[in-house]
Amino acid sequence: MSDEEPAGPTDWGTTVGVGPWEGRWPEDPRYDPELLAHGDRRNVVDAYRYWTVEAIVADLDQRRHGFSVAIENFGHDLNIGTVVRTANAFLAAEVHIVGRRRWNRRGAMVTDRYQHLRHHPDVGALLAFAAADGLAVVAVDNSPGAVPIETAQLPRRCVLLFGQEGPGLSEEARAGADLTVSIAQFGSTRSINVGVAAGIAMHTWVRQYAGPGPGR
Repeated sequence: MSDEEPAGPTDWGTTVGVGPWEGRWPEDPRYDPELLAHGDRRNVVDAYRYWTVEAIVADLDQRRHGFSVAIENFGHDLNIGTVVRTANAFLAAEVHIVGRRRWNRRGAMVTDRYQHLRHHPDVGALLAFAAADGLAVVAVDNSPGAVPIETAQLPRRCVLLFGQEGPGLSEEARAGADLTVSIAQFGSTRSINVGVAAGIAMHTWVRQYAGPGPGR
């Protein structure tokens, strides 16, 4: 099977996915014969049941949004998997890993198979890539002078840039950003989890440019 994910009960006690295809198999190259024969227990929307990974990625590529996500990985941040999973949910164009190439994929829940990933050795390389591709760099950081994301108009084509958990964005990243936005907080902690922050920022872009999801 090209994209097997662990099967098992959900939190509600029901089985994930669907069993073997019943009846005559569809004559469509997008369908995976092994999935048709044995069932599809992957965490995918119903419209993609029994499809190969390649077919799913090709279909997603027809609809990807104008924003990408970048996260600094100088300290082997464990939140990168969550960022990748959320980027897949909001249909980001790409996820850029800045710094260490290796990252903990557990939190991605195999969504990295459907999401385009790109590595940059340092922030300078990311900034150069963004400039060449015409992407505005939007740093998400609660630093002095940041514009509240609740009122900011995000660029349609942009890279949402996040720092690693703890130290936040590097000085080079702050200096190289075209726009810095902050997320309103009302409690005692000085920062929120970077995976949560990434989800808020991506959803803000979606609200401004994409509207309700297609309900696939």
